Amino acid sequence: MERRVCSSCSQVHYLNPRVIVGTLPIWEGKVLLCRRNIEPRLGFWTVPAGFLEMGESMAEGAIRETIEESRAAVAVRHLHGTYDITRIGQIYVLYVADMLSDHFEPTAESREVGLFGRDQIPWDQLAFKVVKQALLQYFDEPRPANGDPFGWTPD
Repeated sequence: MERRVCSSCSQVHYLNPRVIVGTLPIWEGKVLLCRRNIEPRLGFWTVPAGFLEMGESMAEGAIRETIEESRAAVAVRHLHGTYDITRIGQIYVLYVADMLSDHFEPTAESREVGLFGRDQIPWDQLAFKVVKQALLQYFDEPRPANGDPFGWTPD
């Protein structure tokens, strides 16, 4: 792999991928989606997610992004998946999270926020392929009687 190397000091200048963290916030079997109020993909639907910041864990960043984009308070349940988007240098890390109440609202980043069951999701209006992949994976996961693919039961 080619890397940029300073011709004066021979130091390697690394260009590393950006980490995107987010959640699939769940309330009564539905997932919370946000209609983007910012570019890219203004007006399209997505899960609450954004860039991981220095000094925070991936789960902390996912919770922060969820609050910033939807005002929904969540508790991370488990890692849902990681997704490599090498053509744009991004790694998505998404968690399944339980909403702590049914409160959510639009923000500067999301013009509309709503809960969707599988049959209600605007599949042709999703902002990114990775969001569609993550949602399909979530709804297609086998679940035991308590509804969680990992057997997790809330306290």
